[in-house]
Amino acid sequence: LLTFYYLKTMKKQILFVFAALIMVALATSCQKVPQEQIDAAKAAIESVRAAQGDLYVPEEFGALQDSLSSAMAAIEVQKSKTFKNFDKVRTSLETIIQTAPTVIENVETAKEQVKLATEEEIESIKGLLEENNLLMAKAPKGKEGKAVLLEIKNEMDMIENSIAEITELIATGDYLKAQAQAKAAKESLMGIHNELSEAIAKVGGKK
Repeated sequence: LLTFYYLKTMKKQILFVFAALIMVALATSCQKVPQEQIDAAKAAIESVRAAQGDLYVPEEFGALQDSLSSAMAAIEVQKSKTFKNFDKVRTSLETIIQTAPTVIENVETAKEQVKLATEEEIESIKGLLEENNLLMAKAPKGKEGKAVLLEIKNEMDMIENSIAEITELIATGDYLKAQAQAKAAKESLMGIHNELSEAIAKVGGKK
């Protein structure tokens, strides 16, 4: 009987120790900082930056950065605790890693949209150049008028020459710079168009 009791007691102790070891192992696993996921999340964000996500989809890129900042802050909070648990942080980091490829796809879509919009702006610029040339033929050509028209002609020549540069920027993939230059050129031509129209209207009114 004593032997049976002794064996039964030993069995309970062994089971208790085994359970304790499992709990320690689980606790240790939970306590480990998820450095691999951190590195992968940072690499994912850098891949989005390399694709120019910060320029073409700044809100989505900013959201990824904010998520990483929040995850890193949560890690610091857990590190200060006796019983650490990084499960939620791991989930957040995995979300960043999985979201990055979608954001890169959105970057490519945004680039294509900017490219198409800029190509449309170039056509608008060409149309405005033709319209302004027609208006110049009708504009008053007095002493002051000739000087003004010469300035306008020089400005329009510069804008016409810039079309080649804008087209080259599109060809090299610098869509945002191309778009900015195209918008500036169009605005200048619109200003010239209004100026010539007003001058012609004044002369017509006097007649």
